[in-house]
Amino acid sequence: MNKTETLMSVAIALVAVFVGSSPALAHGKGLYSTEAEAQARADEIGCITVHQNNGKWMPCADERELHQQLRKQ
Repeated sequence: MNKTETLMSVAIALVAVFVGSSPALAHGKGLYSTEAEAQARADEIGCITVHQNNGKWMPCADERELHQQLRKQ
């Protein structure tokens, strides 16, 4: 691996670390294709119900509750 490739790898790793902790990415990770998948995640994080968002399913009653539960993790 040459110097440019090494620097690129380091840059990608740093972006992954910072983006991985982003609320926007957390939101993206909270979208599920089925109600059952969202309910399983809701159970894991301490929510009782799920809700729909743009044709996808999300854990918790709404996004506010979802973010509150995720902050507790």
